[in-house]
Amino acid sequence: MIRICMVGTGYVGLVSGACMADFGNVVTCVDINRERIEKLERGEIPFYEPGLDRLVLKSVREGRLLFSTSLADGMRDAEVVFIAVQTPMSESGEADLQYVMKVGEQIGELLDDYKVIVTKSTVPVGTSRALRQVIAARVRPGASFDMASNPEFLREGSSIEDFMRPDRVVIGTDTPRAEELLREIYRPLYLLDTPMVRTGIETSELIKYAANAFLAVKISYINEVARLAERVGADVFDISKALGLDKRIGSKFLHPGLGFGGSCLPKDTNALVHIAGEAGEDMTIVRAAIAVNAAIPARAVAKAEALAGDLRGHTVAMLGLAFKPNTDDIRQAASLELVKLLQERGCRLRVHDPAAMDNFKLFHPELHYCASPWEACEGADVCILVTEWNEYRRLDLDRLKTTMAGDVFLDCRNVYDLPQLQKHGFRYDCFGRANHRSPVA
Repeated sequence: MIRICMVGTGYVGLVSGACMADFGNVVTCVDINRERIEKLERGEIPFYEPGLDRLVLKSVREGRLLFSTSLADGMRDAEVVFIAVQTPMSESGEADLQYVMKVGEQIGELLDDYKVIVTKSTVPVGTSRALRQVIAARVRPGASFDMASNPEFLREGSSIEDFMRPDRVVIGTDTPRAEELLREIYRPLYLLDTPMVRTGIETSELIKYAANAFLAVKISYINEVARLAERVGADVFDISKALGLDKRIGSKFLHPGLGFGGSCLPKDTNALVHIAGEAGEDMTIVRAAIAVNAAIPARAVAKAEALAGDLRGHTVAMLGLAFKPNTDDIRQAASLELVKLLQERGCRLRVHDPAAMDNFKLFHPELHYCASPWEACEGADVCILVTEWNEYRRLDLDRLKTTMAGDVFLDCRNVYDLPQLQKHGFRYDCFGRANHRSPVA
Protein backbone atom coordinates (compact mmCIF):
# COMPACT_ATOMS: atom_id res chain seq x y z
CA MET A 1 0.00 0.00 0.00
CA ILE A 2 1.34 3.40 -1.08
CA ARG A 3 0.10 6.76 0.21
CA ILE A 4 -0.60 9.02 -2.75
CA CYS A 5 -1.40 12.70 -3.28
CA MET A 6 -3.24 13.35 -6.56
CA VAL A 7 -3.15 17.05 -7.48
CA GLY A 8 -6.16 17.87 -9.65
CA THR A 9 -9.66 16.39 -9.65
CA GLY A 10 -10.42 16.79 -13.32
CA TYR A 11 -11.02 13.83 -15.57
CA VAL A 12 -7.53 12.33 -15.34
CA GLY A 13 -6.93 13.10 -11.67
CA LEU A 14 -10.25 11.85 -10.32
CA VAL A 15 -10.40 8.68 -12.42
CA SER A 16 -6.76 7.83 -11.68
CA GLY A 17 -7.12 8.62 -7.98
CA ALA A 18 -10.28 6.53 -7.59
CA CYS A 19 -8.76 3.57 -9.44
CA MET A 20 -5.49 3.73 -7.48
CA ALA A 21 -7.53 3.75 -4.27
CA ASP A 22 -9.42 0.71 -5.50
CA PHE A 23 -6.05 -1.00 -5.96
CA GLY A 24 -5.61 -0.73 -2.17
CA ASN A 25 -3.59 2.48 -1.96
CA VAL A 26 -4.60 5.49 0.15
CA VAL A 27 -5.19 8.50 -2.11
CA THR A 28 -5.86 12.14 -1.23
CA CYS A 29 -7.19 14.10 -4.20
CA VAL A 30 -6.39 17.81 -3.91
CA ASP A 31 -8.02 20.68 -5.78
CA ILE A 32 -8.11 24.44 -5.20
CA ASN A 33 -11.78 24.47 -6.22
CA ARG A 34 -13.52 24.28 -2.83
CA GLU A 35 -16.98 23.81 -4.34
CA ARG A 36 -15.77 20.82 -6.35
CA ILE A 37 -14.14 19.23 -3.30
CA GLU A 38 -17.30 19.70 -1.23
CA LYS A 39 -19.36 18.05 -3.97
CA LEU A 40 -16.94 15.13 -4.17
CA GLU A 41 -17.15 14.67 -0.42
CA ARG A 42 -20.92 14.36 -0.88
CA GLY A 43 -20.39 11.80 -3.62
CA GLU A 44 -21.27 14.16 -6.50
CA ILE A 45 -19.13 13.62 -9.61
CA PRO A 46 -18.41 16.85 -11.55
CA PHE A 47 -18.56 15.22 -14.99
CA TYR A 48 -20.28 12.30 -16.67
CA GLU A 49 -18.33 9.03 -16.67
CA PRO A 50 -20.13 5.68 -16.40
CA GLY A 51 -19.41 3.84 -13.14
CA LEU A 52 -17.17 6.50 -11.61
CA ASP A 53 -19.72 7.55 -8.97
CA ARG A 54 -19.94 4.00 -7.60
CA LEU A 55 -16.15 3.58 -7.56
CA VAL A 56 -15.62 6.89 -5.74
CA LEU A 57 -18.28 6.17 -3.12
CA LYS A 58 -16.89 2.68 -2.49
CA SER A 59 -13.35 3.92 -1.86
CA VAL A 60 -14.56 6.86 0.25
CA ARG A 61 -16.58 4.51 2.47
CA GLU A 62 -13.57 2.23 2.87
CA GLY A 63 -11.34 5.16 3.87
CA ARG A 64 -8.92 4.88 0.95
CA LEU A 65 -10.04 7.96 -1.00
CA LEU A 66 -9.94 11.41 0.60
CA PHE A 67 -10.49 14.94 -0.73
CA SER A 68 -8.90 18.22 0.31
CA THR A 69 -8.29 21.79 -0.81
CA SER A 70 -4.94 21.80 1.02
CA LEU A 71 -1.87 20.58 -0.84
CA ALA A 72 0.01 20.57 2.47
CA ASP A 73 -2.50 18.10 3.91
CA GLY A 74 -2.40 15.96 0.79
CA MET A 75 1.40 15.81 0.75
CA ARG A 76 1.94 15.34 4.48
CA ASP A 77 2.14 11.53 4.53
CA ALA A 78 2.31 10.90 0.80
CA GLU A 79 5.16 8.93 -0.72
CA VAL A 80 4.18 9.78 -4.30
CA VAL A 81 2.67 13.04 -5.61
CA PHE A 82 0.94 12.93 -9.00
CA ILE A 83 0.40 16.15 -10.95
CA ALA A 84 -2.83 15.80 -12.92
CA VAL A 85 -3.81 19.39 -13.68
CA GLN A 86 -4.93 20.64 -17.05
CA THR A 87 -2.50 21.48 -19.86
CA PRO A 88 -4.80 23.28 -22.31
CA MET A 89 -3.84 24.20 -25.84
CA SER A 90 -2.65 27.78 -26.21
CA GLU A 91 -3.47 29.96 -29.21
CA SER A 92 -0.17 28.95 -30.81
CA GLY A 93 -0.96 25.25 -30.45
CA GLU A 94 1.54 24.44 -27.72
CA ALA A 95 0.62 23.02 -24.32
CA ASP A 96 0.03 25.66 -21.66
CA LEU A 97 2.09 24.57 -18.64
CA GLN A 98 1.26 27.40 -16.24
CA TYR A 99 -0.82 25.16 -13.95
CA VAL A 100 1.81 22.42 -13.87
CA MET A 101 4.56 24.86 -12.98
CA LYS A 102 2.44 26.57 -10.32
CA VAL A 103 1.90 23.19 -8.64
CA GLY A 104 5.65 22.57 -8.89
CA GLU A 105 6.36 25.80 -7.04
CA GLN A 106 3.97 24.84 -4.25
CA ILE A 107 5.42 21.33 -3.99
CA GLY A 108 8.91 22.76 -3.66
CA GLU A 109 7.85 25.03 -0.81
CA LEU A 110 6.09 22.19 1.04
CA LEU A 111 8.53 19.33 0.51
CA ASP A 112 10.15 18.24 3.78
CA ASP A 113 11.17 14.60 3.15
CA TYR A 114 11.63 12.22 0.20
CA LYS A 115 8.85 11.95 -2.37
CA VAL A 116 8.46 10.94 -5.99
CA ILE A 117 6.88 13.71 -8.09
CA VAL A 118 5.07 12.28 -11.10
CA THR A 119 3.64 14.06 -14.12
CA LYS A 120 0.34 12.38 -14.97
CA SER A 121 -0.81 15.31 -17.11
CA THR A 122 0.13 15.14 -20.78
CA VAL A 123 3.17 17.41 -21.03
CA PRO A 124 5.79 18.16 -23.71
CA VAL A 125 9.18 16.51 -23.67
CA GLY A 126 11.43 18.26 -21.17
CA THR A 127 8.66 19.33 -18.82
CA SER A 128 9.76 17.01 -16.00
CA ARG A 129 13.31 18.36 -16.25
CA ALA A 130 12.04 21.94 -16.07
CA LEU A 131 9.76 21.00 -13.20
CA ARG A 132 12.70 19.49 -11.34
CA GLN A 133 14.47 22.85 -11.47
CA VAL A 134 11.37 24.70 -10.26
CA ILE A 135 11.00 22.36 -7.28
CA ALA A 136 14.73 22.20 -6.46
CA ALA A 137 14.96 26.00 -6.33
CA ARG A 138 12.47 26.06 -3.46
CA VAL A 139 13.08 22.86 -1.53
CA ARG A 140 14.25 23.14 2.08
CA PRO A 141 17.41 21.45 3.45
CA GLY A 142 17.00 17.76 4.24
CA ALA A 143 14.25 17.16 1.69
CA SER A 144 14.83 15.17 -1.50
CA PHE A 145 12.79 13.99 -4.43
CA ASP A 146 12.84 12.11 -7.70
CA MET A 147 10.90 12.97 -10.85
CA ALA A 148 8.92 10.48 -12.92
CA SER A 149 6.52 10.41 -15.86
CA ASN A 150 3.46 8.16 -15.92
CA PRO A 151 1.19 9.16 -18.84
CA GLU A 152 -2.47 8.15 -18.88
CA PHE A 153 -4.23 6.38 -21.75
CA LEU A 154 -7.86 6.79 -20.71
CA ARG A 155 -10.77 6.95 -23.14
CA GLU A 156 -13.72 9.00 -21.99
CA GLY A 157 -16.73 6.77 -21.52
CA SER A 158 -14.62 3.70 -20.72
CA SER A 159 -11.89 5.13 -18.49
CA ILE A 160 -12.35 2.79 -15.53
CA GLU A 161 -11.95 -0.30 -17.71
CA ASP A 162 -8.95 1.35 -19.40
CA PHE A 163 -7.28 1.95 -16.03
CA MET A 164 -8.13 -1.43 -14.52
CA ARG A 165 -7.24 -3.44 -17.64
CA PRO A 166 -4.76 -1.32 -19.60
CA ASP A 167 -2.87 -2.32 -22.72
CA ARG A 168 0.31 -1.17 -20.97
CA VAL A 169 1.60 1.02 -18.17
CA VAL A 170 4.41 3.42 -19.04
CA ILE A 171 6.82 4.34 -16.24
CA GLY A 172 9.51 6.89 -16.99
CA THR A 173 12.08 7.31 -14.21
CA ASP A 174 15.74 8.04 -13.54
CA THR A 175 16.18 6.06 -10.32
CA PRO A 176 15.39 2.53 -9.09
CA ARG A 177 13.74 3.95 -5.96
CA ALA A 178 11.19 5.94 -7.96
CA GLU A 179 10.53 3.01 -10.27
CA GLU A 180 9.97 0.66 -7.33
CA LEU A 181 7.34 2.96 -5.78
CA LEU A 182 5.44 3.33 -9.05
CA ARG A 183 5.56 -0.41 -9.68
CA GLU A 184 4.12 -0.98 -6.21
CA ILE A 185 1.17 1.30 -6.99
CA TYR A 186 0.34 -0.79 -10.06
CA ARG A 187 1.09 -4.16 -8.42
CA PRO A 188 -2.49 -5.50 -8.91
CA LEU A 189 -1.99 -5.26 -12.67
CA TYR A 190 0.81 -7.81 -12.54
CA LEU A 191 -1.88 -10.45 -11.92
CA LEU A 192 -3.27 -9.54 -15.35
CA ASP A 193 0.18 -9.76 -16.97
CA THR A 194 -0.10 -6.10 -17.95
CA PRO A 195 3.04 -5.02 -19.85
CA MET A 196 5.09 -2.48 -17.90
CA VAL A 197 7.13 -0.25 -20.20
CA ARG A 198 10.08 1.03 -18.17
CA THR A 199 11.86 3.89 -19.90
CA GLY A 200 13.50 7.26 -19.42
CA ILE A 201 11.48 10.35 -18.57
CA GLU A 202 11.80 12.07 -21.97
CA THR A 203 10.77 8.91 -23.79
CA SER A 204 7.77 8.47 -21.52
CA GLU A 205 6.65 12.05 -22.17
CA LEU A 206 6.87 11.55 -25.94
CA ILE A 207 5.07 8.18 -25.92
CA LYS A 208 1.72 9.77 -25.05
CA TYR A 209 1.93 12.32 -27.85
CA ALA A 210 3.12 9.73 -30.36
CA ALA A 211 0.26 7.37 -29.46
CA ASN A 212 -2.48 9.99 -29.68
CA ALA A 213 -1.12 11.45 -32.91
CA PHE A 214 -1.04 7.98 -34.46
CA LEU A 215 -4.71 7.45 -33.59
CA ALA A 216 -5.59 10.86 -35.02
CA VAL A 217 -3.77 10.02 -38.25
CA LYS A 218 -5.67 6.73 -38.48
CA ILE A 219 -9.03 8.50 -38.04
CA SER A 220 -8.22 11.17 -40.61
CA TYR A 221 -6.93 8.53 -43.02
CA ILE A 222 -10.18 6.52 -42.99
CA ASN A 223 -12.13 9.75 -43.48
CA GLU A 224 -10.00 10.47 -46.55
CA VAL A 225 -10.71 6.96 -47.81
CA ALA A 226 -14.43 7.53 -47.16
CA ARG A 227 -14.40 10.59 -49.43
CA LEU A 228 -12.70 8.60 -52.18
CA ALA A 229 -15.14 5.71 -51.72
CA GLU A 230 -18.08 8.03 -52.38
CA ARG A 231 -16.41 9.33 -55.54
CA VAL A 232 -15.65 5.94 -57.06
CA GLY A 233 -18.76 4.02 -55.96
CA ALA A 234 -17.22 1.97 -53.13
CA ASP A 235 -18.32 1.16 -49.57
CA VAL A 236 -16.03 2.27 -46.76
CA PHE A 237 -17.61 -0.26 -44.37
CA ASP A 238 -16.21 -3.13 -46.42
CA ILE A 239 -12.91 -1.32 -46.85
CA SER A 240 -12.60 -0.76 -43.07
CA LYS A 241 -13.39 -4.40 -42.38
CA ALA A 242 -10.75 -5.62 -44.83
CA LEU A 243 -8.17 -3.19 -43.46
CA GLY A 244 -8.95 -4.13 -39.87
CA LEU A 245 -8.43 -7.83 -40.54
CA ASP A 246 -4.84 -7.06 -41.45
CA LYS A 247 -2.96 -7.72 -38.20
CA ARG A 248 -0.45 -5.03 -39.12
CA ILE A 249 -3.23 -2.42 -39.09
CA GLY A 250 -5.96 -3.56 -36.67
CA SER A 251 -9.66 -2.72 -36.64
CA LYS A 252 -9.78 0.10 -34.08
CA PHE A 253 -10.23 3.76 -35.12
CA LEU A 254 -11.27 2.87 -38.67
CA HIS A 255 -14.77 4.34 -38.47
CA PRO A 256 -15.42 7.32 -40.75
CA GLY A 257 -17.65 10.16 -39.62
CA LEU A 258 -17.12 13.53 -37.98
CA GLY A 259 -13.49 12.91 -37.07
CA PHE A 260 -11.75 13.25 -33.72
CA GLY A 261 -12.50 15.67 -30.90
CA GLY A 262 -12.41 15.80 -27.12
CA SER A 263 -9.73 16.84 -24.69
CA CYS A 264 -6.82 14.77 -26.02
CA LEU A 265 -6.39 14.20 -29.76
CA PRO A 266 -6.88 17.79 -31.00
CA LYS A 267 -4.72 19.22 -28.21
CA ASP A 268 -2.00 16.58 -28.42
CA THR A 269 -1.64 16.61 -32.21
CA ASN A 270 -1.16 20.38 -32.19
CA ALA A 271 1.26 20.12 -29.28
CA LEU A 272 3.31 17.46 -31.07
CA VAL A 273 3.58 19.67 -34.15
CA HIS A 274 4.82 22.48 -31.89
CA ILE A 275 7.28 20.17 -30.06
CA ALA A 276 8.67 19.04 -33.42
CA GLY A 277 8.99 22.62 -34.62
CA GLU A 278 10.99 23.55 -31.53
CA ALA A 279 13.31 20.64 -32.32
CA GLY A 280 13.68 21.69 -35.96
CA GLU A 281 11.43 18.96 -37.37
CA ASP A 282 8.12 19.04 -39.23
CA MET A 283 5.42 16.47 -38.45
CA THR A 284 4.02 16.53 -41.99
CA ILE A 285 1.64 13.59 -41.57
CA VAL A 286 0.25 14.92 -38.29
CA ARG A 287 -0.31 18.34 -39.85
CA ALA A 288 -2.25 16.67 -42.66
CA ALA A 289 -4.38 14.75 -40.16
CA ILE A 290 -5.26 17.99 -38.35
CA ALA A 291 -6.24 19.66 -41.65
CA VAL A 292 -8.41 16.74 -42.76
CA ASN A 293 -10.19 16.68 -39.40
CA ALA A 294 -10.88 20.41 -39.43
CA ALA A 295 -12.63 20.19 -42.81
CA ILE A 296 -15.13 17.45 -41.91
CA PRO A 297 -17.95 19.59 -40.36
CA ALA A 298 -18.10 21.69 -43.54
CA ARG A 299 -18.38 18.47 -45.52
CA ALA A 300 -21.33 17.41 -43.35
CA VAL A 301 -23.11 20.71 -43.98
CA ALA A 302 -22.48 20.36 -47.71
CA LYS A 303 -24.14 16.92 -47.58
CA ALA A 304 -27.17 18.41 -45.85
CA GLU A 305 -27.37 21.12 -48.54
CA ALA A 306 -27.10 18.51 -51.30
CA LEU A 307 -30.19 16.80 -49.87
CA ALA A 308 -32.26 19.78 -48.73
CA GLY A 309 -31.09 22.63 -50.95
CA ASP A 310 -30.62 26.11 -49.50
CA LEU A 311 -30.77 25.71 -45.71
CA ARG A 312 -31.73 29.31 -44.95
CA GLY A 313 -34.83 29.36 -42.80
CA HIS A 314 -34.81 25.57 -42.36
CA THR A 315 -35.26 23.96 -38.96
CA VAL A 316 -32.45 21.51 -38.26
CA ALA A 317 -32.54 18.90 -35.49
CA MET A 318 -29.14 17.87 -34.13
CA LEU A 319 -29.07 14.59 -32.24
CA GLY A 320 -25.94 14.56 -30.10
CA LEU A 321 -23.55 17.28 -28.94
CA ALA A 322 -20.79 15.40 -27.05
CA PHE A 323 -17.71 14.53 -29.08
CA LYS A 324 -18.45 10.84 -28.48
CA PRO A 325 -21.08 8.77 -26.62
CA ASN A 326 -20.94 8.08 -22.87
CA THR A 327 -19.43 11.45 -21.98
CA ASP A 328 -20.58 15.03 -21.48
CA ASP A 329 -17.35 16.40 -22.94
CA ILE A 330 -17.82 18.90 -25.79
CA ARG A 331 -14.23 20.09 -26.00
CA GLN A 332 -13.25 20.34 -29.68
CA ALA A 333 -16.47 18.50 -30.57
CA ALA A 334 -17.55 18.61 -34.21
CA SER A 335 -20.95 19.80 -32.99
CA LEU A 336 -19.48 23.20 -32.11
CA GLU A 337 -18.34 23.81 -35.68
CA LEU A 338 -21.56 22.35 -37.07
CA VAL A 339 -23.62 24.82 -35.05
CA LYS A 340 -21.46 27.70 -36.24
CA LEU A 341 -21.80 26.71 -39.91
CA LEU A 342 -25.54 26.08 -39.69
CA GLN A 343 -26.15 29.38 -37.92
CA GLU A 344 -24.17 31.16 -40.64
CA ARG A 345 -26.65 29.66 -43.12
CA GLY A 346 -29.61 31.01 -41.17
CA CYS A 347 -30.88 27.71 -39.78
CA ARG A 348 -33.09 27.32 -36.72
CA LEU A 349 -31.50 24.68 -34.48
CA ARG A 350 -33.22 22.26 -32.12
CA VAL A 351 -30.74 20.06 -30.24
CA HIS A 352 -30.68 17.10 -27.88
CA ASP A 353 -27.96 15.16 -26.06
CA PRO A 354 -28.40 12.74 -23.11
CA ALA A 355 -25.50 14.24 -21.12
CA ALA A 356 -23.82 17.23 -22.75
CA MET A 357 -26.52 19.92 -23.01
CA ASP A 358 -25.56 21.76 -19.82
CA ASN A 359 -21.97 22.06 -21.05
CA PHE A 360 -23.09 23.14 -24.51
CA LYS A 361 -25.32 25.86 -23.07
CA LEU A 362 -22.22 27.60 -21.73
CA PHE A 363 -21.17 28.26 -25.34
CA HIS A 364 -24.55 28.43 -27.06
CA PRO A 365 -27.31 29.52 -24.65
CA GLU A 366 -29.39 30.72 -27.60
CA LEU A 367 -30.17 27.26 -28.97
CA HIS A 368 -33.45 25.43 -28.44
CA TYR A 369 -32.54 22.56 -26.08
CA CYS A 370 -34.97 19.66 -26.06
CA ALA A 371 -35.81 16.99 -23.49
CA SER A 372 -35.87 14.15 -26.02
CA PRO A 373 -34.84 13.37 -29.60
CA TRP A 374 -38.54 13.50 -30.53
CA GLU A 375 -38.90 17.02 -29.22
CA ALA A 376 -35.76 18.04 -31.11
CA CYS A 377 -37.15 16.63 -34.36
CA GLU A 378 -40.59 18.19 -33.97
CA GLY A 379 -41.23 20.23 -37.13
CA ALA A 380 -37.63 19.82 -38.33
CA ASP A 381 -36.81 19.91 -42.03
CA VAL A 382 -33.47 18.15 -41.52
CA CYS A 383 -32.29 15.68 -38.89
CA ILE A 384 -28.53 15.32 -38.36
CA LEU A 385 -27.29 12.42 -36.24
CA VAL A 386 -24.11 13.85 -34.70
CA THR A 387 -23.21 11.54 -31.78
CA GLU A 388 -23.93 7.80 -31.84
CA TRP A 389 -25.58 7.50 -28.43
CA ASN A 390 -27.36 4.16 -28.03
CA GLU A 391 -30.76 5.82 -27.78
CA TYR A 392 -30.30 7.19 -31.30
CA ARG A 393 -29.42 3.80 -32.78
CA ARG A 394 -32.94 2.39 -32.76
CA LEU A 395 -35.17 5.34 -33.49
CA ASP A 396 -38.78 4.57 -34.44
CA LEU A 397 -38.48 5.76 -38.03
CA ASP A 398 -42.25 5.89 -38.61
CA ARG A 399 -42.60 8.16 -35.59
CA LEU A 400 -39.62 10.21 -36.72
CA LYS A 401 -41.13 10.77 -40.16
CA THR A 402 -44.46 11.94 -38.75
CA THR A 403 -42.70 14.13 -36.17
CA MET A 404 -40.56 15.96 -38.74
CA ALA A 405 -41.85 18.44 -41.27
CA GLY A 406 -39.17 17.44 -43.79
CA ASP A 407 -37.61 14.20 -44.96
CA VAL A 408 -33.83 14.72 -44.84
CA PHE A 409 -31.75 12.49 -42.56
CA LEU A 410 -27.99 13.00 -42.47
CA ASP A 411 -26.24 10.18 -40.63
CA CYS A 412 -22.80 11.46 -39.63
CA ARG A 413 -21.96 8.23 -37.77
CA ASN A 414 -23.16 5.63 -40.32
CA VAL A 415 -25.62 4.13 -37.83
CA TYR A 416 -28.41 3.50 -40.38
CA ASP A 417 -28.51 2.57 -44.04
CA LEU A 418 -30.32 3.75 -47.16
CA PRO A 419 -32.91 0.93 -47.49
CA GLN A 420 -34.06 1.51 -43.89
CA LEU A 421 -34.55 5.23 -44.38
CA GLN A 422 -36.00 5.04 -47.91
CA LYS A 423 -38.60 2.56 -46.69
CA HIS A 424 -39.87 5.23 -44.31
CA GLY A 425 -39.79 8.04 -46.86
CA PHE A 426 -36.49 9.75 -46.00
CA ARG A 427 -33.79 11.18 -48.20
CA TYR A 428 -30.57 9.89 -46.68
CA ASP A 429 -26.81 10.32 -46.77
CA CYS A 430 -23.92 9.10 -44.65
CA PHE A 431 -20.12 9.00 -44.91
CA GLY A 432 -18.18 6.84 -47.35
CA ARG A 433 -20.94 4.58 -48.70
CA ALA A 434 -21.72 5.38 -52.32
CA ASN A 435 -24.52 2.80 -52.42
CA HIS A 436 -26.14 4.31 -49.28
CA ARG A 437 -26.87 7.77 -50.63
CA SER A 438 -30.18 9.08 -51.92
CA PRO A 439 -29.82 9.88 -55.64
CA VAL A 440 -30.29 13.60 -54.99
CA ALA A 441 -27.15 13.60 -52.85
